[in-house]
Amino acid sequence: MTTTSAVRTDQEIQRDVLAELDWDAQTRATEVGVTVSQGVVTLTGQVDSYARRWAVERCAHRVRGVRAVASDLAVDLPATDLRTDADIAIAASRALEWDSFVPAERLDVTVADGWVMLRGEVEFGLQRRTAERELRRLRGVRGVTNLVEVRPPTPPSDEQKRLDLRRLLLRRTGTERIDARVDGDTVVLDGVVSAWWQREDAERAAWALPGVREVHVGIVVAG
Repeated sequence: MTTTSAVRTDQEIQRDVLAELDWDAQTRATEVGVTVSQGVVTLTGQVDSYARRWAVERCAHRVRGVRAVASDLAVDLPATDLRTDADIAIAASRALEWDSFVPAERLDVTVADGWVMLRGEVEFGLQRRTAERELRRLRGVRGVTNLVEVRPPTPPSDEQKRLDLRRLLLRRTGTERIDARVDGDTVVLDGVVSAWWQREDAERAAWALPGVREVHVGIVVAG
C-alpha cells in the first residue's frame, strides 16, 4: 500500500521539522540543526535543559514521513540551573512522591553528574513513562536512564491484551484502520489514520495495557 509519507522528500521533511520547532513554545528552532537522509532526522546543536532536548526530539517525531530520529543534541545547563547531585536526588524523590499515578515507594533514584538513573518495578507502562516525565522536567537534570521494570500482578495473555487494545482503540480513535500486535511486553501499532490526535491516542492506549514495557508506533498520518 502506498501512503503519502512514502513520497515525501528529505527536503520536505527537513522544512516541516524546522517549522514544527519554530511553532512549539518549548523549543527554539535557532538552537537546533536539522538534517534528513532517507527519512531519518539528525538533530544537532546545544540546548539549555534536558526537558528542552526531549521537546525537540518529540517535535521531530511528530512530522509526517519521519522514519527515525537521531539526537546529537548536547545539554549545556546555564549557571542558574546548576544543581548538586544531592539536590537533584531530593527533588526527584519529591516529584515522584507528589504524583498520584506513580508508586514512588517502589522506585529508586540515583544521580551522578546530573544524570538520573531510575530503577524499580511498576504494574503499568504508563506509570513507568509518567515517572520519567516527572524527572526530565527538573532543573539541573542532564539526562534520564529509565530501568524500571513493568510487571503486572497477573499478566493477561497476549491475545487478551490484543483484544482489549482493539476495543480501546476503537473507542478512542473511532477508526478500525489501526492494527495492533502484542508480543509479551511489547506492542506494535501500524495502520493509517487521518489525524495526528488519533495516532497519539493510539499510543497512549497501548501504554495503558498492563505489563507493556515498549510501544512501537508505525501508524501513518495521511489526512
